[in-house]
Amino acid sequence: RSVMVGQVRTNQIYGFPLIEILPQLITPTGLIMKRTGDIVFSLVLLTCFLPFGILLAAAVKMNSRGPIFYMQERVGKNGKTFRIIKFRSMVQDAEVKTGPVWAADNDPRVTAIGKWMRKLRLDEVPQLFNVLCGDMSLVGPRPERPFFVEKLKKAHPLYVRRLGVRPGITGWAQIKGEYDQTIEGVKEKIEYDLFYLENMSPRMDMKILLSTAYVVLKGKGK
Repeated sequence: RSVMVGQVRTNQIYGFPLIEILPQLITPTGLIMKRTGDIVFSLVLLTCFLPFGILLAAAVKMNSRGPIFYMQERVGKNGKTFRIIKFRSMVQDAEVKTGPVWAADNDPRVTAIGKWMRKLRLDEVPQLFNVLCGDMSLVGPRPERPFFVEKLKKAHPLYVRRLGVRPGITGWAQIKGEYDQTIEGVKEKIEYDLFYLENMSPRMDMKILLSTAYVVLKGKGK
């Protein structure tokens, strides 16, 4: 039988396959290191970004009608909901007529400055405040809206395992998969998230952060 990803880890001793059941996702020491890194890096990044952030906020305000920041309910660790904060990259009330939908390629709801911010992922920077508040981590599965969480729980039996850790600004699925557009596409990214949960460590987090920096510098965001 095939082994379901996200519940066990395979290993070998003298050529004999072993299956290691994972009672916890990360050690207590690893959790302390992860949280400490989140706080330190977030404070440093926010301090460095502040002058440019003021200019970016002014650009968002002048580019289209509406608030500078966009806040939305997301599902975090253990199913607790919180308000995620981003620079607004779409027109005001973008989902009034459609209801909850994922962004698409060449989405007409995205503003001119929003398209540029998304390319460089600058709209995500305010989420560093979510990290400082303890609702998010720098690295982890991306938090989804309650509407989509309920759909994904039914579509993928191990989706709830993602809710055992703080969601992240970036993650293994974000650097490996495409931008969320359909339920099927997100189901593929869940496999990347489960791989991360099996292997999460400070070293892997650093690898993901460096890969994210490469994506940002190359303007490969959407």
